Amino acid sequence: MDKYCAGCGVLLQDENAYKEGYTTDIENDICQRCFRMKNYGEYQVSTKNNEEFIEILKGINETKDLVLYIVDILNLEKDLHFIRQFIQNKIILVLNKKDVLPKSVKSEKIIEYMKSLETDFEDFVVISTEKNDNIDLLLSKIKKYQTTKKVYVVGHTNVGKSSLINKLLKNYSEDNGNLTISPLPSTTLNKIEIELNDTLTLVDTPGLIDRENIVNYVDAAALKKINPKKEIKPKTYQIKSGQCLVIGEYARIDYVEGEKNSFTVYVSNDIKVKKHNASKYTALKNLRKASIEVGYREDLVINGLGFVKIVSKANIDLYLDINVGFYTRKSLI
Repeated sequence: MDKYCAGCGVLLQDENAYKEGYTTDIENDICQRCFRMKNYGEYQVSTKNNEEFIEILKGINETKDLVLYIVDILNLEKDLHFIRQFIQNKIILVLNKKDVLPKSVKSEKIIEYMKSLETDFEDFVVISTEKNDNIDLLLSKIKKYQTTKKVYVVGHTNVGKSSLINKLLKNYSEDNGNLTISPLPSTTLNKIEIELNDTLTLVDTPGLIDRENIVNYVDAAALKKINPKKEIKPKTYQIKSGQCLVIGEYARIDYVEGEKNSFTVYVSNDIKVKKHNASKYTALKNLRKASIEVGYREDLVINGLGFVKIVSKANIDLYLDINVGFYTRKSLI
């Protein structure tokens, strides 16, 4: 009888150490990849791709099951409509990592923001798996909208899908099992069904890889700095034309034109942000340059890094790795 890894969901096998699902003993519950990730922090790149994961999403569309769409609150808005390309089921949008935003930002304010956007989700929930915040509220909404016993959990990599399922297991189930958790892409490799109780089975799915997310282009040490581990302390700068902001070694924003302005940077506290005279500072100008018109009270979001709240209209030049995406949105805060 086939046996699947309890950590990432792949079929276990003990014949080829170079293929996914390898374990030294077929009686083990997890594969060697998950074992080394859990116990030694090691990471092995998956050979799977988004096309395989998208087929799993399309399969969900053939059911009537409720879907939880998990998103990272720092990267909010860019991919909100993405899921509807594949899934027409009822969806609850779950905004995770509330704990990294300043405490002054209330969940109600974020929900109000979400309702101002054109979306077709059944409901919104703002949570923090790290702080166990609003998990009870999420469970109550699952019960409200649930159509069958199964509830699918979907989203991009690094948004906290497996962390959420583990939190639900810890809070509401006697099952002591855990999914493999890692900040690196493609930890979960296949569907994993986790029975929470007699009326609810959660189905974890592989995280889709966002090719424009900065986490795909930095090493493990940089990833630890980029991923906020606690509440972000915003850094506000008064900027005028001819000045620039440098965000670690990852991004540079030159203020090309506009009245004196206020830039508030929301990134991990481990990343240094500095203001410079743009004409005298040459660092990072070798990166891709994008000229952007920012509207009144808009955020500049750098995918996977964080965002910058800009109060007044401005023309800026953004220097950033050519592979990393960015976009502007109505100010979240």
